[in-house]
Amino acid sequence: MIVLDANILIRAVLGARVRRLIQTYGDSVLLVSPHTAIGEMDRHLPGLADRRHLDAAVAAEIRSKVIAAVEIVLSATYAPFEAAARQRPERRDEDDWPILATALALGCPIWTEDLDFFGCGVATWTSDRVELYLKATTEN
Repeated sequence: MIVLDANILIRAVLGARVRRLIQTYGDSVLLVSPHTAIGEMDRHLPGLADRRHLDAAVAAEIRSKVIAAVEIVLSATYAPFEAAARQRPERRDEDDWPILATALALGCPIWTEDLDFFGCGVATWTSDRVELYLKATTEN
């Protein structure tokens, strides 16, 4: 199991590499994300897709497939860990605490490109290295 940050969800829609990793390992590794990350993705995706000249209908279709591969975690699961998540090393984005709280609640690592999560006491993987974790998880 691994928690996907909003930037990973966005990369899955806009790029091939992250989407390929989700397609390859999504059936054998539980991919989770708090509902707030879905909202963040939905706020940023239209502008980013437009800047990349990605047709809105195509982006919406890819988004649906990405979301289908991810289990959405509701606040009832991670809210008890809010205080602990907020006490971890300071991050630039105060809205990131649900990602960390979800990882604490489920006892799993975070997949992100956000360097603010490094040093927070939870294993953190970036896209260039996460396949090591995903592969090892499927082999065990």
